[in-house]
Amino acid sequence: MKIRVLIADDHHVVRRGLVFFLRTQKSLEIIGEAANGKEVVEMAKSLKPDLILMDLVMPEMDGIQATRIIKKEQPDIKIMMLTSFSDQDHVIPALEAGASGFQLKDIQPDELVASIKKIMSGENQLHPTATSHLLANLSNKSKPEKNLLEELTKRELDVLKEIAKGKSNKEIAASLFITEKTVKTHVSNLLAKLELADRTQAALYAVKNQLVD
Repeated sequence: MKIRVLIADDHHVVRRGLVFFLRTQKSLEIIGEAANGKEVVEMAKSLKPDLILMDLVMPEMDGIQATRIIKKEQPDIKIMMLTSFSDQDHVIPALEAGASGFQLKDIQPDELVASIKKIMSGENQLHPTATSHLLANLSNKSKPEKNLLEELTKRELDVLKEIAKGKSNKEIAASLFITEKTVKTHVSNLLAKLELADRTQAALYAVKNQLVD
């Protein structure tokens, strides 16, 4: 089944470029284009895409506001920020709003497609520059939250640390010498115990609580 993609960007040339390339991909289907934040919110309601490629700076409503509204109303929709900004003032609010990925517009086309597929499989995708800003900011924040972490088993804690390193379920399974099915079970359990929505939030939580360097 094809991944149904909605593109949101206020620059017509950018939208045309994305459409031109992504339509050549057999695994993807472009179902619409939005030119501003309000438009993408409305189109998300009617078209119900699998994934939205979301620009940050748009008229009417910015990408972060639009992401927050869409994720509240339709939490199953995946959102990847595709922008020219990688500073922490944009990265952190975008992820907190519910974005599953944060990539820069200079990403290579093949890498963009790979990121889309990984997000749809449940992984988080961050551009290295965005990741460095994120880690630098979160490592200096509040003290570890011990109460919820104490609910995790040792193996769930190990899996959480691997998620924070950006590893896929397959990579975690190989690292911990367990099956992918077992990894999926641990991920589901730790998300529930930590009251988190997805792997991206789990990675943020792990860094905030100083579980990884």
